[in-house]
Amino acid sequence: MAYATINPYNGEQVASFPDATDAEVSAAIDKAHNAFLAWRETGFAERAKILQKAADLLRADADEHAKLLTLEMGKITAEAKAEVELSAKILEYYVRNAEKLLQPRKLPVLDPAEGDATLVHEPLGVLLAIEPWNFPYYQIARILAPQLSAGNTLLLKHASNVPQSAARFEKLMKEAGLPEGAFTNLYATRSQIEMIINDPRVHGVALTGSEAAGSVVAAQAGKALKKSTMELGGADAFVVLKDADIDKAVDWAVFGRHWNGGQVCVSSKRMIIEDSVYDEFLEKYKAGVAKLVAGDPFDPNTTLAPLSSQKAADDVKEQIKKAVAKGAKAEEVGPAVPTKGAFVQPTILSGLGEENEARYWEFFGPVSMFFRAKDEADAVRIANDTPFGLGGSVFTKDEKHGADVAAQISTGMVFVNHPTKVEADLPFGGIRRSGYGRELLDLGLTEFVNHKLIDVVDIDAAF
Repeated sequence: MAYATINPYNGEQVASFPDATDAEVSAAIDKAHNAFLAWRETGFAERAKILQKAADLLRADADEHAKLLTLEMGKITAEAKAEVELSAKILEYYVRNAEKLLQPRKLPVLDPAEGDATLVHEPLGVLLAIEPWNFPYYQIARILAPQLSAGNTLLLKHASNVPQSAARFEKLMKEAGLPEGAFTNLYATRSQIEMIINDPRVHGVALTGSEAAGSVVAAQAGKALKKSTMELGGADAFVVLKDADIDKAVDWAVFGRHWNGGQVCVSSKRMIIEDSVYDEFLEKYKAGVAKLVAGDPFDPNTTLAPLSSQKAADDVKEQIKKAVAKGAKAEEVGPAVPTKGAFVQPTILSGLGEENEARYWEFFGPVSMFFRAKDEADAVRIANDTPFGLGGSVFTKDEKHGADVAAQISTGMVFVNHPTKVEADLPFGGIRRSGYGRELLDLGLTEFVNHKLIDVVDIDAAF
């Protein structure tokens, strides 16, 4: 896996870490299982106390944590600090709500003879989390907070280019008082992932990442009869109706496509604009991109980050070439990005006819696909013409109508007058090739619990 910290701005390797041995993985599973046996009996108040302490520590050392995110994957400072705060908020959400959301539920029975039926929610045990590099802390927090709150324990296999972020979050939880083994970071190999999934003490796997990785891990989990959730790619539609406030929509579009260097599964990747406002929107969008400042992510003036690695940048550039070879038009926009570092010049792709398969790809970088829609119905058609189904947005001055249009877009999340966003108190997830399952809220809390029926029946009830 070559776990290493390589600064994406200058390409310098800062640190490297050896892969875990099979013995280390086996020992981690042992500790996680033993920790679970005690953690499942730990009361909600004690679990909440530890999560709150972790949130407090995150905020107290926010600058330190943010610098690590910037160093490892190139996130600009403001966005790194925002990610640290979002992670703290997620922890706090479950501090405040987990016990209430997991309360036993009395079931309304049709016949009193059925008994006094109650649904209780019990933890399953050890879980494996496989997480990506684009949000090194947030991705951990959104699986760790609900699953620890539910009484499960967690093994983490993080992306190979953010090893220090993974180790630092493990240290954070220990500092917060989490028992040994309840959350363990592993520099695991691909073969060890299957080894973990096949262990009978491991009861599920949650993956956020690419379609390719998801299909492999989902197959392994299915073969082992283990529960899995998959948060995969996306190609969010950014639909602009003819009555939209164009200037504000452009501002959101530029932000929605380029935050985190364009490396977000819910980036606004497909700009779908009604014909009558298409030309105006396109010109103003180019002007908006031109205001971005590409440079050192530690520089507070930088607004466009490098990609997470040179390979990531090279892959996006190769995708652009292939799209053009299939008939698309590529236009580089904005000021020239630095030649040093993992930068990709912001690019607009247009002329993506239905015969061009590139219109169905996910570009994980500052590449914007533009589509001219004949009318509103055509805009909805184009929005739904995708193998993905993660997020999306609709821009219009008529909010009620915007909600009606949003209802026609087939995704897991749709926002009116805002790009798809992430919050501690909003659910996250998609459909089709964007995966299955949900994270955050009660939906994420109950993905890996046993919904057990306890029914007390009168012994003299009729047969």
